[in-house]
Amino acid sequence: MSKQKILIIDDDKELTELLTEYLSYEGFELEACHDGVTGLERAYDESFSLILLDVMMPKLNGFEVLKALGGQHNIPILMLTAKGDNDDRVRGLELGADDYLAKPFQHRELLARINAILRRIKIVKSHGNSIDNQQINGVILDHSTRQVFCHQQRVELTGTEFQILDLLMNNASQIVSKNVISEQILKRKLSAFDRSIDMHISNIRRKLLEFSPNDKLKTIRGAGYIFLAGETDGLNTNDK
Repeated sequence: MSKQKILIIDDDKELTELLTEYLSYEGFELEACHDGVTGLERAYDESFSLILLDVMMPKLNGFEVLKALGGQHNIPILMLTAKGDNDDRVRGLELGADDYLAKPFQHRELLARINAILRRIKIVKSHGNSIDNQQINGVILDHSTRQVFCHQQRVELTGTEFQILDLLMNNASQIVSKNVISEQILKRKLSAFDRSIDMHISNIRRKLLEFSPNDKLKTIRGAGYIFLAGETDGLNTNDK
């Protein structure tokens, strides 16, 4: 069985060498790029199963790499951020990263994040082979191609955004809590100051609103989120 390939874009050569050795024992093959320009060129190679992307790098930093990709990537991206820098985490998610991990991190935690993301992708692919497309309130999810359309217009979502929208549409008109989204999609318990779910929801809402005059998502403060089943859902949509 061939190893899954991971691209790591990080100028810390010592770290990339350690991770290459560690993850090879866990069944992965790593390719390292030590600047953003080279990393961006390799990021379009769809033979990679995952990209590990550092923030601070020469030539192009991690945010600039994400901007250049512009959401036009099918490979999930795990952002490596400075410990405690919430602004970096939020910005990375806004620009299309699927998740983030603060440096310094334990190798086992990195492995757990990698495996969680790859399991999510596998579930989505198997889900698409057995379940018809979702069509609710002008939004279509094509599971076989992992494409999303809003009022006949293609919407570019990251893999994580696709899975969150799929979960919300599967529970249309029902509240889905942050805890449920975190455990089912991110495969981890929600921590007190984790804003990743909020940012993913914000990104989905913004992208859908580009092609729809009406908001498809409702935020219920302190409870969770609802995907509205119709333009007139009978719900008070004052909360956003």
